Amino acid sequence: MLPQSISELDQQLAARNYVADRGLVTATFLALKLNKPLFLEGEAGVGKTEIAKVLAEILDTELIRLQCYEGLDINHAVYEWNYARQLLELRAHDSGGAAHVHPNIFGVEFLIKRPLLQAIEEARTQAPVLLIDEVDRSDTEFEAYLLELLSDWQITIPELGTLKATYPPVVVITSNRTRELHDALKRRCIYYWIEYPNFAKELAIVRAKVPQAEPRLAEQIVAFIQELRGRDLYKMPGVAETLDWASALAALDQTALDEQTVNETLGVILKYQDDVEQVRGGVAMELTGRAQAYQELGYERAAR
Repeated sequence: MLPQSISELDQQLAARNYVADRGLVTATFLALKLNKPLFLEGEAGVGKTEIAKVLAEILDTELIRLQCYEGLDINHAVYEWNYARQLLELRAHDSGGAAHVHPNIFGVEFLIKRPLLQAIEEARTQAPVLLIDEVDRSDTEFEAYLLELLSDWQITIPELGTLKATYPPVVVITSNRTRELHDALKRRCIYYWIEYPNFAKELAIVRAKVPQAEPRLAEQIVAFIQELRGRDLYKMPGVAETLDWASALAALDQTALDEQTVNETLGVILKYQDDVEQVRGGVAMELTGRAQAYQELGYERAAR
């Protein structure tokens, strides 16, 4: 059942440990209410994909995920014919001595349904959540193909005609903005950019997702990451890396940050050697000291 208000959706997200700001909750509610795709952009690791998973839980429905990549085509995204089964059908028909009329091998039973076609199956009794993940990794031809689906909730198969959804899917599209997408696609969606969270929000996320981390450690981790994002890095750590680091340090039975442990675990939050080398040593010591001071004074006060 769809949430009946923004506040109700906010509560349902929070109940599943998804911490969202009011703008994201509002955009998500409008996408559900107006049956429009939710288009989320932002840096990697800020929770774009996670919201689709949480929505599937809230709506108690199936999550169908299409992971985009360069060269993605209709055969992998929409459908392809089961050529082996078609050939067997023809051989069985011919070996049976049947007269000249061949069976129809272009029926629905011979289709291999890929994620986009699965999402609009007529036999469905409720709408699934369709996650089109990292659409910016696909090419412009595939992006153009999506327009028919997002406009009319239908897919045209030359041999069968047009298949239209009985229950249009709840669509979440994500992009890391590695390339600009066409306005025609964005125009069909409710758009929202997810920023890196501020200290309070990121701390709330860590506490919700990694409750085993000591409160003091959690505050220092978030303070460290917040400061680290101010450095000139090739790849900034996202919230996903913050959570991974909190889980790793909790697994090491850490109750607070120290310089040695930070240096030894930088590979959890930094994924490029140049970034690791830049931070290891002096910068790690400086940021660890700041994180400890922030935790003692309170981040917002110390940051001033």
